[in-house]
Amino acid sequence: MVVRGRLWRAANPGLSAAEHARLVKTLMAARRQIGAARRAGDRAALALAAAAVEAAKHGLGERGPVWWHDVAPDYNRHLARNTPYADLYAAQQQR
Repeated sequence: MVVRGRLWRAANPGLSAAEHARLVKTLMAARRQIGAARRAGDRAALALAAAAVEAAKHGLGERGPVWWHDVAPDYNRHLARNTPYADLYAAQQQR
């Protein structure tokens, strides 16, 4: 998916609905913990919450090893205009 011109991985569509929901719930809880830790100025809690976010994103397939089975490279976090998808992205922007 593209957010502000940058490619981002979507979650692995091979996850079961229950597993996807569990990981999203875990991710959202960890993000709330990050906010609370920042407001409290608690660096240790912030580090733990950030690690929980990272683990949930790995579980969802948004980070870490690729979950697709073709040989397409991972352009996660690259600007769409600097990838082989540049023409497709430009055409979608014209709509």
